[in-house]
Amino acid sequence: MSARDTALAASEKLIGTEVGVSNWILVDQAMIDQFAKTTHDEQWIHVDPERAAAETPFGGTIAHGFLTLSLASRFAYDCFNMLPGQVMGINYGMNKLRFLKPVLAGSRLRGRFTLQKVTSKGPVNLLRENLLTIEIEGEKTPALIAEWLGMAVFKD
Repeated sequence: MSARDTALAASEKLIGTEVGVSNWILVDQAMIDQFAKTTHDEQWIHVDPERAAAETPFGGTIAHGFLTLSLASRFAYDCFNMLPGQVMGINYGMNKLRFLKPVLAGSRLRGRFTLQKVTSKGPVNLLRENLLTIEIEGEKTPALIAEWLGMAVFKD
């Protein structure tokens, strides 16, 4: 049995289970400002704390939705190891993505992963679909939920 087939059989047993919860990450104003500069999205709701406090219902600045989403890779590093025989993992995209709650500057976030589906893709690839929930510490509603696709690539 190939390493990919062994990983497929093992992964199929985990469908429907939570496979990882990451460490918390602080999303502070410095991180938001750096992301704004990098992406050229310097909208005042993200980078002007005084104006955001005065003119928004949030009481201060909020992180970009795409900043929150971009932390998914960091969360995945906390939760997933390479499978036996896997040579690399590739971000394959999202099926569904919803931003549910703004992330206030100074919030801490973490990722929670639940394996939903595993599919063989050719002789060396394994496509894994995880429900990703990015939680905000102290909040019942998550920042976002997404069906995240990851391709595990094996040597043949």
